[in-house]
Amino acid sequence: MHIVSKILIGLVALIHSYILIFEMFMWESRGPNVFKSMAPELFTHPDVQLLAANQGLYNGFLAAGLFWALFFIKNNDWKRNVATFFLLCVAVAGIYGAMTASKHIVLIQTVPALLALFSLWFLGKKEGPA
Repeated sequence: MHIVSKILIGLVALIHSYILIFEMFMWESRGPNVFKSMAPELFTHPDVQLLAANQGLYNGFLAAGLFWALFFIKNNDWKRNVATFFLLCVAVAGIYGAMTASKHIVLIQTVPALLALFSLWFLGKKEGPA
């Protein structure tokens, strides 16, 4: 895997690790600053907090899948395939988030995921199995 791909995949994984922390543990304090179009009282509503925490957990699964591909899978074909799957999930989630929550989500999630996908498939020589 090309070093640029590793860096971009790591960046996407770190972004989603932050989103996990933000949505699970900082929703009430940081949420109103990030999602300005939402009513402020929603950030303290217990049901909305539970939904945000659940959403944060899913973002953590995306990060975990990318970290798994980067650090634990030794076979280069499997590493690329697993990273591709999770990057596509991130890109789709970013597009949906941009359509439903905030347009800037496409810049935070989709663009880095697509850059990582591009680098994964088009940079460097194709590597065979480890």
